[in-house]
Amino acid sequence: MQDELKYLLALSSIPVIGPGTTRKLLNAFGTPENIFRASLKDLLQVGGVGKGRAEGIANFKAWGEADKVIEKCEKEGIRILYYKDADYPPLLKQLADHPLILFAKGRVREEDRYAIAIVGTRKASHYGISVTERFTAQLVEMGFTIISGMARGIDTAAHRKAIQNNGSTIAVLGCGVDVVYPPESAWLYRRIIEEGAVVSEFLPGTKPLRENFPVRNRLISGLSLGVLVVEASQKSGALITAEFALEQGREVFAVPGNIMSSSFAGTHSLIQKGAKLVQSADDIVEELRHILKGFVKSTKKAEIALDAEEKRLCAQISYEPVHIDEIIRHSGVASNEVLTLLLGLEIKGVIKQIDGKKFQLV
Repeated sequence: MQDELKYLLALSSIPVIGPGTTRKLLNAFGTPENIFRASLKDLLQVGGVGKGRAEGIANFKAWGEADKVIEKCEKEGIRILYYKDADYPPLLKQLADHPLILFAKGRVREEDRYAIAIVGTRKASHYGISVTERFTAQLVEMGFTIISGMARGIDTAAHRKAIQNNGSTIAVLGCGVDVVYPPESAWLYRRIIEEGAVVSEFLPGTKPLRENFPVRNRLISGLSLGVLVVEASQKSGALITAEFALEQGREVFAVPGNIMSSSFAGTHSLIQKGAKLVQSADDIVEELRHILKGFVKSTKKAEIALDAEEKRLCAQISYEPVHIDEIIRHSGVASNEVLTLLLGLEIKGVIKQIDGKKFQLV
C-alpha cells in the first residue's frame, strides 16, 4: 500500500495530470506502478492522455519529492486518506471524479457522512451572518457536521458557530492543509482541527491559487448531503458549489434576502431555478428525511420565558440590526427601562448587541 501511495503521489505532483487522467491510466494499466512502467507508446494509446501528459510520466525523475511528501505528512500530523481506505469519506467516494488521495488534519469521523455545507459571500451582511449562525446552531444541535471552505464571511461564520456550539465542522481548502488561508483565520484553523478537520486534495505546501477554488468547491458539495446557500451575488463562488451539488445529485437550499440587494441576487436566482427556499433547519431535514432515517437528534428546547415588555421590545428587533433609538421610538417602553430590558434579553440569549448601539435577534 505504501508503494502504491508513493506512485499516486508522484502522479499528483505532475501538474498536467489530475484525478480524471489518473483514473483513465489506472483503467488502462491496473496499478499506479504499472503506469510508470509503461512505455511512451503505450501511454499515448490511452484516450485523453496526450503527448504532454505521457511525456510527463515517461520522463518523471522526482521520486524523492514523493518521499518528502510522505515524511512531511508523518512529521506534521497530516493524514493521507487513500480512496481504498475504509475511513475515506463515503459520500465523496460516490463521486465519479473523487480524489484518489485526500489530505487531512484533525478528525474525519464516520458520523461526518451526515453533513450539510453552508456557503455564501465573503462580503456578508449582518443579516447573512445572523442567518448563517442561526442555521448552523440548529443543524449542529440536530447532530449534523458543518462543511464549508474557511473563506471570509459566510464560511467563517458557519465554522465559528459550529465550534461555539460544540459541533463538528470540516473546512475544505483550496490550498495545502498546512497552509492557512486567509492568514487572519489562523485561530479558526487551529480550532477547526481540534473540533473537526481541514481537508484538501492538493499536496501539502500548495499555495491558494485562484484556479484551485472551483476544484475545492466540488469537494464541499461532495462531502455533504446538501448545500445551503445563505447570501450570494450572481458572481459568487457559492453558485459554483451549488452547480456541483446538482451535478452530484445533492440537494440545494437557499435563504431568501433583500430583493433590493445585489448580494442576494444569486440566492434568489437559485430559488427561481428550483432550489428549496428554507427558513429553518427543519425545512432542510424535511427535504432529506428519506436519507436521514431517524438520524436527527431531538431539538426540543425549554421555551424562554419573556414578560410583556420584553416581548414588546422583541417585536421591534429582527435579524437585521436595529438601533436602540428605533427600538425606543417604536416599542412604547420607557427609555430609562430599555437598556435594562435589552441586557436581560442578551443574557437570555434572545438578542445580541453589535457595533453602534444596534441589536438583532439571535
